[in-house]
Amino acid sequence: MKKFLLAASILAALPLAGCNTPGERATGGALIGGATGAAIGGLATGRGSGALVGGALGAATGAIIGANTSPDDRRRCARVAYDEYGDRYCVRWVRY
Repeated sequence: MKKFLLAASILAALPLAGCNTPGERATGGALIGGATGAAIGGLATGRGSGALVGGALGAATGAIIGANTSPDDRRRCARVAYDEYGDRYCVRWVRY
């Protein structure tokens, strides 16, 4: 049963791996952290209260880490060009 809970929490977290915005990453981190924290807290204490506390701490930690590890979107294009199909692409990026 313990291995099943751990495998289920890992499989539930896989679809959330491709989130990009800080809000999506915070939500994904909270779900992943909450599931993992609940599994670890339940296995470590053997009680439901341990799973509850572990899930709450894991969700909070996962949300904070997920929101703060979002990619930096500050790159801006300084010069634009067009290919033979009329699609835009960036030739030079602005440096900050």
